[in-house]
Amino acid sequence: MSNKLKEIIEKNISGKKVLFLFVLSNVVYMVMLIFTIPNVMKFSGGMKLLDMMPTGYSVEYVNALLEKLGSSGREAYLLRQLPVDMVYPVLFGISNCLLLAYILNKLGKLKSNYFYLCFIPLFSGLFDYGENIGIIAILNTYPDNAIVLTQITNVFSIFKSAFTTTYFIILLIFLVVWGAGTLFQKR
Repeated sequence: MSNKLKEIIEKNISGKKVLFLFVLSNVVYMVMLIFTIPNVMKFSGGMKLLDMMPTGYSVEYVNALLEKLGSSGREAYLLRQLPVDMVYPVLFGISNCLLLAYILNKLGKLKSNYFYLCFIPLFSGLFDYGENIGIIAILNTYPDNAIVLTQITNVFSIFKSAFTTTYFIILLIFLVVWGAGTLFQKR
């Protein structure tokens, strides 16, 4: 499977394709940041939404947030924010996997073990789906939320954030290496 996936990634790291997917992913992210998240947050009284809490949340926080959102806010979360957020994880995972593969290829490191770092944004996307499905279940079962459901969703949120943060640190390191290499080659 790894070799098949490696072939698929190698076939799709043209600059135009990577740029298109990266821009598309970030357009969807901006739609969430500018429209759907603020739309839900106007009901929250300043409380952060669950998908915007990288260090997690407690059962008490979830119940307080859902109560504060009220019926209209929970509906906005479920029918406006989460549908867009069900598109974003696949775009984030694929575009950032290919972006890192593109940079590794430029560095001549794609065929090394560094290749496996390209899976990190894919894992982030998978955990984001787990988080989203958990939030949907929490919203649909409110006010009878199972504590275990909230705790599992919280774990997905924390892992999503951990993989995303790790990915961006790795990306930054390889961008610096690539940039420094390009700069020294010009000299």
